[in-house]
Amino acid sequence: MTRRHRSAPAALPTALLLALLLGLTACSGGGSDEASSTADTAGTADAAADTVGPESALSSAVEGGAGGTAARARPAAVEPAAPAIISTGSLEVRADDVAAARDEVQDVLDQTGGTVAEERSTSDEDGAVESTRLVLRVPSEDFAVAMEALEGIGVTEDSRRASEDVTTQVVDNEVRVRAQRASIARIEALLARAETIGAVIGIEGQLTRRQADLDSLLAQQAYLTDQTSLSTITLRLTRTPDPAATQRPEEDRSGFLAGLAAGWDGLSSVAVGAATALGAVLPFAVVALLLGVPLALLVRSLRAGRTARTP
Repeated sequence: MTRRHRSAPAALPTALLLALLLGLTACSGGGSDEASSTADTAGTADAAADTVGPESALSSAVEGGAGGTAARARPAAVEPAAPAIISTGSLEVRADDVAAARDEVQDVLDQTGGTVAEERSTSDEDGAVESTRLVLRVPSEDFAVAMEALEGIGVTEDSRRASEDVTTQVVDNEVRVRAQRASIARIEALLARAETIGAVIGIEGQLTRRQADLDSLLAQQAYLTDQTSLSTITLRLTRTPDPAATQRPEEDRSGFLAGLAAGWDGLSSVAVGAATALGAVLPFAVVALLLGVPLALLVRSLRAGRTARTP
């Protein structure tokens, strides 16, 4: 009885030690490497593919395998260093010399690091440049400086600016790209462990669809990066009208030649007026002649007949 009484307390530390060892084992198992979890998920997919089909096996493996590590695998939110702004502008500028103004535009681009994306010019009959339309791309941080410099090239007739904040779109697109890449990596790990043709076909179909979605997101990301890093300015340069071409110089109205010119102008005006009047009367005269001559002959013949009857 005494021996049995002494062995009972000794069993208590042993039980506590076993519980502590089990707790440590569970903690180390919970913090295991993600590659081990992926390998177990791949094995689950291969086993399920033989029973329920590749598509269902893949969905079950990805959803079930990622369920234990969903919080760990979820991409962290991406915050840009600065707000993402798309800036655009349009200008209409008049200059005496469009070619010289075009050179000044190039100087502005050289100072700001901008480029010409599109250019179209028209010339007059003498070959001189009459107007030019330019589509410029300048760094977004130099957008305001470039607009002010371009407005100073000549006489600005119209100037417009617009901006759009796309910070939310940039952040959302970046998060989607990271999530899609993580999903593709998990599917590629499953594909590497697939052992049956059905499983390979099902996994490759999912991989193709998700890769297409990733390509679309990357295209949107490239567009947003281009629009937020470079601003677009549409500039139209036109030549200032020449006053000498639109106004006739004042002439000397005195002297013999001036009087002769005035008389000739008056005679021409009278001749034109007379010709106009004659042209207006002539149709009536032709009608009167066609009707009056036969009528006059008829009247004359009737008078002659009366005269012959008279004794």
